[in-house]
Amino acid sequence: MTENTETSSAAPLAGMRPALQWMIIIALSVGGGYALQRTGLPAALLLGPMVAGIIAGTNGATVRVPRLPYLAAQGVIGVLIAQAMTLEIMRVILDDWLLFTALVLATVVASSLLGYLISRWRILPGSTAVWGSSPGAATAMVIMAEAFGADARLVAFMQYLRVICVAAVAALVARLFVDTSGVEMPTTVWFPAIEPIPFASTIALVVIGGLLGVRLKIPAGAVMAPMLFGSVLHIAGLASFQLPEWLLAASYALIGWNIGLGFTRAIIQHAARALPQIVSSIVALIAFCWGLAFILSSTLGIDMLTAYLATSPGGMDSIAIIAAASPQVDLPLIMALQTMRFLFVLFLGPSVARLVARQVAS
Repeated sequence: MTENTETSSAAPLAGMRPALQWMIIIALSVGGGYALQRTGLPAALLLGPMVAGIIAGTNGATVRVPRLPYLAAQGVIGVLIAQAMTLEIMRVILDDWLLFTALVLATVVASSLLGYLISRWRILPGSTAVWGSSPGAATAMVIMAEAFGADARLVAFMQYLRVICVAAVAALVARLFVDTSGVEMPTTVWFPAIEPIPFASTIALVVIGGLLGVRLKIPAGAVMAPMLFGSVLHIAGLASFQLPEWLLAASYALIGWNIGLGFTRAIIQHAARALPQIVSSIVALIAFCWGLAFILSSTLGIDMLTAYLATSPGGMDSIAIIAAASPQVDLPLIMALQTMRFLFVLFLGPSVARLVARQVAS
């Protein structure tokens, strides 16, 4: 009797019905996501559900996100990435492709080295640290890491901790260069009028692209195939997409729950033990990118704020918001360099992770 009582107190959700477990998780997600969004924290709509999932998972929750909705959520993220690819950004990249390539490769090499050291010192297992150290595309990296056998929970811990740190530093730097006190953030429209053709294109790309990606056994195909097809269509001007806020929020929630519900108390303890080293690696990467920003500023003669926002390691959505609130920066250049690094990380990530995993194992 005593043993059962101790077990139930350690895992209070374990004996609850699945419907009740989901009610608790959704309530925590809504409350947490709203609170985080009010603070202006980046990726709040994903972090809120992820934290709710962690709380539930470490308290004995037995529910899991169904496979099909989870794959659909990945497809929505793929369309979101595709929508960000524009002809103007591609032109800026082509104009200074050599310098951009050098800066991007330097960032990828530095982050991979940090990941290698964390793995080599046995702070985190296998290729997990490499995926976690990848500079940018946090949600896509977590999805791909899971597809390649890394611990998605620890990858998410590293990625979103860096997103928070990078966004905070970028906001502080912007505040030093420009007064943003009078800037009002745009109001979120949760249920906009549906545009039939763009919305239908979005759903078709999620369904058809996701099915092709899974059937063709492309790693992380549910996100990669919609992203690739959608990018080509969007850049060529053959299609436009509509991603209403409610659809994005639902997709972020499904991905956040999938990550969070996989956490256990042992995983939390492991992450806590590795926290000093992870924070040190984040600080080192931010400092390295400061150096790259100085090189970019000196080479192209652009202002230092533009250079730093362009080279800042991750959190592309939050960087875009900060840049938009700073009228004197070169927004196309910032988004071009961020986008180029995002694509490099997306396509080079698996190869780099496998290479580092082999080196650590040898």
